[in-house]
Amino acid sequence: MATDVDLPKRQITPVPPPVLPLSVPQKRPLDDDHAPSVSSPLNPNPEPKPSRPQSHDDLAAMTREKPARGKKDALKKRESKAGPGADSSRATPESKVRDVVPAESSPLRYKLAPPKPSDFEPARGPVFTLHHEVLSPDGDAIKFHQTSEHVYNKKNFHYTHCIADPDFPSSFYYRQTEPAPYGAHISFEDAAASMYMDQEGRHVTTDKGFRSARANIALRQGRWYWECRITRGTTSVDGDGNVTSNGHVRMGFARREAPLDAPVGYNAYSYGIRDVQGQKMHLSRPADFFPAGEHIKEGDVIGLEIQLPSEQLHRKIVQGQYNPAVDLTDEEESAAEAANIVRDRIPIRFKNHIYFEKIDYHTTKELDDLMNPSPAGPAGAIGSRSSEQPHPNHPSPCLRTLPNSHIKIYKNGTLMGTAFKGLLAFLPPASKPQAQVGAREGMDDGMLGYYPMVSVYRGGAAEVNFGPKFWFPHPDLGASVPTDADSDGDVEMIDAGTVRVAMPPRVEPAGEKAPKMCAAADRYDEQIVEDILADVIDEVDFWMQDGARVVDRTGGRDEKAETVGIAPGREEIKELVQDD
Repeated sequence: MATDVDLPKRQITPVPPPVLPLSVPQKRPLDDDHAPSVSSPLNPNPEPKPSRPQSHDDLAAMTREKPARGKKDALKKRESKAGPGADSSRATPESKVRDVVPAESSPLRYKLAPPKPSDFEPARGPVFTLHHEVLSPDGDAIKFHQTSEHVYNKKNFHYTHCIADPDFPSSFYYRQTEPAPYGAHISFEDAAASMYMDQEGRHVTTDKGFRSARANIALRQGRWYWECRITRGTTSVDGDGNVTSNGHVRMGFARREAPLDAPVGYNAYSYGIRDVQGQKMHLSRPADFFPAGEHIKEGDVIGLEIQLPSEQLHRKIVQGQYNPAVDLTDEEESAAEAANIVRDRIPIRFKNHIYFEKIDYHTTKELDDLMNPSPAGPAGAIGSRSSEQPHPNHPSPCLRTLPNSHIKIYKNGTLMGTAFKGLLAFLPPASKPQAQVGAREGMDDGMLGYYPMVSVYRGGAAEVNFGPKFWFPHPDLGASVPTDADSDGDVEMIDAGTVRVAMPPRVEPAGEKAPKMCAAADRYDEQIVEDILADVIDEVDFWMQDGARVVDRTGGRDEKAETVGIAPGREEIKELVQDD
C-alpha cells in the first residue's frame, strides 16, 4: 500500500516549464553545444540515429509518430530540467522556431563567448602531403597530394571558412572569408575524401571508384565557360570499340544536392559527359552525343558552356508565376529585384580553424522518382508520382525547368553540340534545406546554383581551367587570342603537344540574343562581393538586436545591450573532430 500511495505523489509533482528537447530527430536544439539536427561529421559524440531517417517532407509525420517508451522517458527527464519560457514537448517544430527567433527576418542567433586571438588570423587551407606523381601527356610531372586538417562537406552539412572581425560591433563576431589559393578552383572541402589534388586545386585524381569534386563557384544566371583536360584516362580505342585506358574521367555541372561519392550525371541534380564514346549522362542513363568515331582520350580538352536565365525569371518559375506568353524575353539583371539571401549558420572550431556550419539542401522524392520509374505507372510516366515530363509550369516546383537554359560541349575547340536543354530549376522551393530548429525554412543561402564538377575513376586524372586564359578560347568571351608578333592570329603554339585554337564565331539565330559570355573564373569575384554585402546585412541585424551598442570585447557583452531572440548559449565553441 505504501508503494501505491507514493506513486501518485511522484506523478503530480510540479514540473518546471520545459525547454527545447536535446535530441529530437532531425532538429537542431539550441541549448546543447550547437548539436545539429543531423549528426554532424565533426561531432565526436553523435546523437543516436533514428531507425527510419526522416526528411524535411516528413515533418507532419514526425509530429504524429509516438516515440518508444525508453526515448519518451529520457525526454521527460530532460524536460524536468527546463527553464522558464520553453514550449511543451508536444509543440510543433514551427512553434518552437517562432519562440526562439521572434523576428522572422532575423538570422539564426547564438550566444557566443568572445573570440580567441587566433580567430582573427587569416584562414588557412588544408595541409598537403605528397601522395604520388603522374606524367601528363605533355611529359610534365603532376604532383598529387593528400589533403588533411580540414573538413569535408558531407552528411547534409556544408562548411565555409570564417574569421573574427574586430570591426563587427555585435556579439556575433564572425564573417565569411576565403583561404589561399585565391580564385576559382576545385574546392578542397567540397570533394570526396578519397581524392588527391595539387596545391592549386587544378588537378584531381583518385585510386578508388568514381569520386567527384565541385568547384568553389556557383553559377546562378548568365553564360559561363570552363575547360577540363584529360591528363590520365583513355589512351586508345580500336575499330571494335575496345578501350585501353589508365582510368576514366567525367565532367559537367552539378547542384549542391549531387553526391560526391558518385559520378556527375548520376541523378537528377547533375549533368555530365563521360569519356566512353563521348556519351552524355543524366539520371545514370548514358545517351549517344558525340559523332560516331569521336572519343575522349588523354590530352583532349573538353569545353563546357552553360546558359541560365536571370534570377528574376527563375523566381517567377519556381513561384508559379511564369507565363510564356508574357515572359517572352528575359529581363536584364539590372531590372531584377535583389535576391533574398538568408544564411542561417553557426561557427564551428576544427583544429584551430573556424568554419561556418550550415544545414545543406536534401534530395526530394519527386526527383528521386525520376531515377526509378514506376512499372505500374501510366505509359510515358517518368516516375511514380507524376506522368508529366518536367517543364516550366509543372505542378511540382522541383520538376520545373528553366527556359533558354542549356549546356553545350566542345572538344579541342570544336562544338560537339548542345547536350542538355531545359535544366531543372534550383531556387527554393525547387531546392529544400533540411529542417532546423531556429532556422527559416526554404530560403536561398546564396550558394545554390550549378557548380562545375569533375569525376574520376581508378587512376583517371583531369585538370580544370576556369579562365580567363583558356587552351581553346571561346569567341564570345570578347577577348582576342594572344599571338606572337609574326602570327596570323589563328593559332598559337604554347608548348610541345598543345595548340591553342580560336573557335569560329557563333552565329545567332534570328530573334535570339544570347547573354554575355563570361569565364567561370569571373564568378569568384562576384561571390566575394555578394559575401561581403550579406555579412554587412547580417551584422547590422545582430547589432540592432544588441540594442545598437558596441559590445565590450574584453569583458563579454555590454550589460545594457538588449539581447532579443538570442538562443540559450554556451561559453565556448566546441573543439570537434572529423567523423570519417
